[in-house]
Amino acid sequence: PFWKKTLRKAKNVLVKKKVSTPGTLILVRHGESTWNKNKTFTGWADPDLSDMGLREVEHAARLLLEGGYEIDVVFTSRLKRAIKSTLILLNELDQTYLPVFKSWRLNERMYGALTGLSKKETAEKLGHELVQAWRGSLKSRPPPLQPTDTYYPGRDRRYSDLTAEQLPLTESLLDCMDRTKPIWEDKISYELRQGRNVLVVAHANTLRGLVKIIDNIGDDEIQEVSIPTGIPVVYKFDKDLNTVQPKNIQQTQIHMNGLFLEKPGLLKDALKREEDWCSRVPEYNSTIFKENRPMSSLERSLYKLNATRELGEWAGQFVDAMGEEEEDDGSDGNMGRGIMMKEDAIWERGLHDLEEGIQFDPDYPEFHSAAPSSSTSSTTSITNTGFSSQLKLNDKRKDEERINPTMITNYPCLTPLPTSSVIPGMGYVPVRRDSVIVIIRHGKTEHNKLGLFTGWEDAPLAKDGIEEAREAGRLLKLHGFQFDVVYTSWLSRAIETAWYVMDEMNELWLPIIKSWRLNERMYGDLTSLSKQMVAQRHGEEQFKAWRRGYDVKPPAVSSFSKNYPGNDKRYTKYLNDLRYSVRETLIRSIEAGKFEKHRKLPKSESLKDCNDRTIPYFTEHIIPEAVNQGKRVLISSSENAIRGLLMHLCEIPEEEIVGLEIPNGLPLIFDVKSKCVKLLDDGTGRDPLDVYNFGKSANYLFRPCENEDGTFDE
Repeated sequence: PFWKKTLRKAKNVLVKKKVSTPGTLILVRHGESTWNKNKTFTGWADPDLSDMGLREVEHAARLLLEGGYEIDVVFTSRLKRAIKSTLILLNELDQTYLPVFKSWRLNERMYGALTGLSKKETAEKLGHELVQAWRGSLKSRPPPLQPTDTYYPGRDRRYSDLTAEQLPLTESLLDCMDRTKPIWEDKISYELRQGRNVLVVAHANTLRGLVKIIDNIGDDEIQEVSIPTGIPVVYKFDKDLNTVQPKNIQQTQIHMNGLFLEKPGLLKDALKREEDWCSRVPEYNSTIFKENRPMSSLERSLYKLNATRELGEWAGQFVDAMGEEEEDDGSDGNMGRGIMMKEDAIWERGLHDLEEGIQFDPDYPEFHSAAPSSSTSSTTSITNTGFSSQLKLNDKRKDEERINPTMITNYPCLTPLPTSSVIPGMGYVPVRRDSVIVIIRHGKTEHNKLGLFTGWEDAPLAKDGIEEAREAGRLLKLHGFQFDVVYTSWLSRAIETAWYVMDEMNELWLPIIKSWRLNERMYGDLTSLSKQMVAQRHGEEQFKAWRRGYDVKPPAVSSFSKNYPGNDKRYTKYLNDLRYSVRETLIRSIEAGKFEKHRKLPKSESLKDCNDRTIPYFTEHIIPEAVNQGKRVLISSSENAIRGLLMHLCEIPEEEIVGLEIPNGLPLIFDVKSKCVKLLDDGTGRDPLDVYNFGKSANYLFRPCENEDGTFDE
């Protein structure tokens, strides 16, 4: 209607943000690949980064940090060496939450039949002049690939969205450069005009193509331009998107207005000197290698406490308890018996239950209320009311059938992968093509290991958390899983888990959609505190209500707390689907001395609040945009967000969902057809219920899987 169009135009006039200066463009060529190192024609082949390449990219990120550069959006190719370089850069810059767009138009030049051949050996065999013409001439094309060739891209599903005309079988330098024009005109230049800072991580020849357009370089002159690995090149623009020459022209290349943040060759020289020092000086400790992340005083203290306990457990293996000197253990007046701790009695009973195949959860009030009274002398004569109720519950469970999760194994009846996609060392692996949802809780963080409330604090994965994520990827690959799209949160532990899973599955090229609505529950003022600290300060009952109550919120954080997401740029700058808060807008405006709008970000959340943002995102976006389109979906998130998803998918009651535990790094397979959760057989023969703790509500998670016709899904 006319009135709607009029209102929309008026709104655009009032709300439209005027951008006087375009954003900054940063170009980075990926780090050295293993094929760069051994002088192999690479093109669209997909080798990994070399050790030198990893160091180059980390160094590039530190140059950007030193220069104070900020990034809003990232573009890269669909090749692993560029994508991994992007992930390393964002990790170093602490901006893993940024959107990353992966385009085939930024792939390296297609070298055709030269792909995979040694540059030196090819020149010796075919002649240096001919090979140099293919490499250096602007319009000369190598022989094309054939459909039967190993590196023919038509069999690679990452390019399944390309038409036959778009799929190159060979390219000249000019072809490759022309291929980059649409992404510059339609995407990158648009983002720059909106005032956003753009990072492009790509390859030598596609970056030369962009530079040719940006600096309006002629066909002959562009052959004199080279882009070294791992050195950021920074472009500034005027309002018409013309390049602005930097003040320090000594750090620019001929024909270019892009500023090199470091003189090419310096890093390689430094690494060679370091290698020389390592060989000459014993016990030399490199200063360039990445150090472990710094710890807070609380983390440091808890680490030392845990280390002391672990040392005691380890040393206990070698101590003869019968031969120790008698020690005063405070048992005088106890008829000569040692101290019987309530916790020991409870755990003794709990371990007995496990042996009987009965699930128990030590975090629940009915479990802790099972502590023996002071008048009891052994665990077999406990008369505590709470414990009696636990015994009755256990007796009831004994009468029920033991929970048996549905396990997925590979079956020979499934269609095998094409010959060119056979997994090295594994042979033919069946591919699962039906729509599926795989949910995985991020690998362990140091906060998880120390028992700290994490919430929206951005704790990275611990070393064993990385291994958990990689093992999940290996297991999914072993069972023939493939994905079409990945969803994750804005928290680095979930994003990194998705990266490692995809890396193991060779699917780093997949689109990753990141949403804050898949974030962990916001724990408010409990964030960064240990669970023991909270229980001691506020009492065990209050602690359990905050942790295990469905609709109980912990204390809220202050507007000026470091744990308030309103003080984190990722939420203030990029979150745009929450209403504005009058109170926070007033506070921020007074603080800034000018009007500043501020959205109503959570200061604390109950599990219900967390579910109220997670479940609608799943039903309104993931289901219609992916699942209903037949796509295979991977969701990497945190425990409470996953509880919400499983509560919806498995119809778990509110009063029971708090009893569900989600193990770190374990893929949970939700079969869309049979509407049930399955686990993957890891080949060890172990019962997953003996290995992982799913909590007392595991029976809701692992109901028998039924097909549409009512038969059981085997």
